Amino acid sequence: MIHALPTWFEVTSLVAVVVLLVVDLIVVGRRPHVPSIKESALWVAFYVGLALAFGVLLWAIGGADPAGEFYAGWLTEYSLSVDNLFVFVIIMSRFAVPRHLQQRVLMVGIITALVLRGGFILAGAAIIEQFVWVFYIFGAFLIYTAVNLVRGEDEADEFKENAAIRTLRRVLPLHNEYDGAKVRTVVDGKKLFTPMLIVFVAIGSTDLLFAFDSIPAIFGLTKDPFIVFTTNVFALMGLRQLYFLLGGLLERLVYLPIGLAAILGFIGVKLILEALHTNNLPFLNGGEGYEWAPEIPIWLSLLVIVGSLAVTTVASLLRTRHTERLEAASRD
Repeated sequence: MIHALPTWFEVTSLVAVVVLLVVDLIVVGRRPHVPSIKESALWVAFYVGLALAFGVLLWAIGGADPAGEFYAGWLTEYSLSVDNLFVFVIIMSRFAVPRHLQQRVLMVGIITALVLRGGFILAGAAIIEQFVWVFYIFGAFLIYTAVNLVRGEDEADEFKENAAIRTLRRVLPLHNEYDGAKVRTVVDGKKLFTPMLIVFVAIGSTDLLFAFDSIPAIFGLTKDPFIVFTTNVFALMGLRQLYFLLGGLLERLVYLPIGLAAILGFIGVKLILEALHTNNLPFLNGGEGYEWAPEIPIWLSLLVIVGSLAVTTVASLLRTRHTERLEAASRD
């Protein structure tokens, strides 16, 4: 449902997060560097704490329902954003991005993701308002995505250059070396594009693909465009620092795709049940809703999301620890 939150609160919140992102962008632009583990951990803790505090503020102003929807949506979007990091690692490695420039690349990727997701959110809200039956499509798509995750057909190591990147390589004069964070450089009097342009396109197109998963997922938890957008903003804030904090730990989360599959599959089923409950398609049950289709409460959604992430994280760490012990034993 769309909650009647005060206009001043929504406007103030959006302005505040935009200002925070702009400040973050300015800091990265002026002082590109490789953050230490301590610095990254402090920033990640700050952004996570900010999201938790925002949920409490939502609770105080709008009640438990919008706060619960925000927390469920934020956790879902955050877990999907962590999955983005797998692809970002591959892209950085694939294009040999110097480590001190990776912060700027990630920041551009985050801004691009916000713009793309903002457009998807506006379009999705308008479509849902006019055509409730689109939940059938969203639900089926999420279930399909979940099945592919379980089958391993959405692995990060399968990243390949898409048509846009291949086209740029053919039509643009490209240099094979970086010139800081510049997208254009001059070599022997000729103006050439640097590999940074290709990296930006790769990150942006990857963000677009991930938006197809994340936007239907969040609309399965809340229909309020304000909450949908803020969950995405808070999930993406701190993603840059999380990239450097996790580092090799990403490879240890071997069961994360299964956890994400469980979450996306659950939300897909939730969407289809909601579509059946509010059905208005004339060729289904005479255009009437199915009374037997339950409406899944937000507390249950939150429980499933937290439980799935906790179980897969613990199982992943236990699995990698066991594997490392076996490898150590074989070397002795």
